[in-house]
Amino acid sequence: MTDVLRRGRASLAFSFFAQGAAFALLVTRIPAIQDRYGVSDALLPAFLAAVPILAGVGSVTTEQLVKRIRPSRLLRWSQPVVLLALLGVGAGDRLVELAVALGAFGLAVGALDASMNMLGVSLQRTYGRSIMLGFHATYSLGGIVGASLAWVGAHWHLSLFVSYLPVVLVLLPAAFVGSRWYVDGGAASGLEADADASVDAEVGKGQGESGALVFRLLLPLCLVMTFAYIGDSTVSNWSAKYLQDVLGSSEQLATVPYNVYMVMTLVGRAVGDFGVRRFGAVAVVRLGAVVAALGFAVVAVAPGAWVGMLGFTLLGLGLCVLVPQTFAAAGRLFPGASDAAIARLNIFNYVGFLIGSPLVGALGDAWNYRGAMLVPMVLVLATLGYARSFAPEPDRYGDGHERPRTADVGRGSNGL
Repeated sequence: MTDVLRRGRASLAFSFFAQGAAFALLVTRIPAIQDRYGVSDALLPAFLAAVPILAGVGSVTTEQLVKRIRPSRLLRWSQPVVLLALLGVGAGDRLVELAVALGAFGLAVGALDASMNMLGVSLQRTYGRSIMLGFHATYSLGGIVGASLAWVGAHWHLSLFVSYLPVVLVLLPAAFVGSRWYVDGGAASGLEADADASVDAEVGKGQGESGALVFRLLLPLCLVMTFAYIGDSTVSNWSAKYLQDVLGSSEQLATVPYNVYMVMTLVGRAVGDFGVRRFGAVAVVRLGAVVAALGFAVVAVAPGAWVGMLGFTLLGLGLCVLVPQTFAAAGRLFPGASDAAIARLNIFNYVGFLIGSPLVGALGDAWNYRGAMLVPMVLVLATLGYARSFAPEPDRYGDGHERPRTADVGRGSNGL
């Protein structure tokens, strides 16, 4: 079982890495995609918004599919679709071809994100300790690698297809072979699944339906997910413009904040699991929210580019812990129905992404961009009010009484 879990953990980590690289290769080459297909500035937002909207549809569909299909199987087939759709974006030359490729990319990404996090949460429960931040750290690493490869392609004036083809040829077979070792929650520990079912059956007595998701309990995590991605999309979409137009940096220096942000995201997630094990998820989430809010404050009042860079560094360290811990908390809230909870929660990933960029842009145009940075700061600080939802033993019943820890039941039964 130990070897099975280790292989499952390594193969899932590679899946996160491949997804980070693929997504970075798409978003960092948007200007080249716009030029290749002749997409006007007026039409570009519609194409960009279509991806997260369709990803939300894919996540909703995954919630239904996992009732009949194992998450590992969904992940095994959705990841190749994402990589082939990326290649399709680079291969076409007509708008309809771009629309089809981005549509396939969006739908598959929704299924991919949901199923990856389902497997990550189930593995963390089986391990009995925090490992989710490590998976998301490999995603950040993939994003750094993908963005670096995109820079190489742009620097050498390579076509999109030539830039994407080597990456897909490497990642596609590697991900497909690695998918043989994915571990589903039930396969990892049948005894644990039985314990989860018994706990959720007890919940069902008070809720009217065994294993039913109570949106009232999930809502705080949905809000935290939305706030975190509003902050993340603010950095990814506005950091370069802010540094150049507001803080007066050069065009070359303006490309640095996002890379710094991604590197600090990787560093924070690489050590974050140790923090969760030592101090608990609530303390780590609270610290992350405070550091992220401080980062936005520094960005808003920065007198120059280098102080602004410090703010984006703090943002990377602070925001990086929120999303992985939100998925993990959903798994703890609904141990017997974690797949459905994660699929539903994953939708708010895309809600935050859709809201963040237009919100900051509209406030920047109507007011000023310094003031606009204070809005995601306030939203991130609001996470402090929901920090109790990240406790290992949330009051799932709403009656003030704690129930037995599912992870402890499983650990006592099977030695994990």
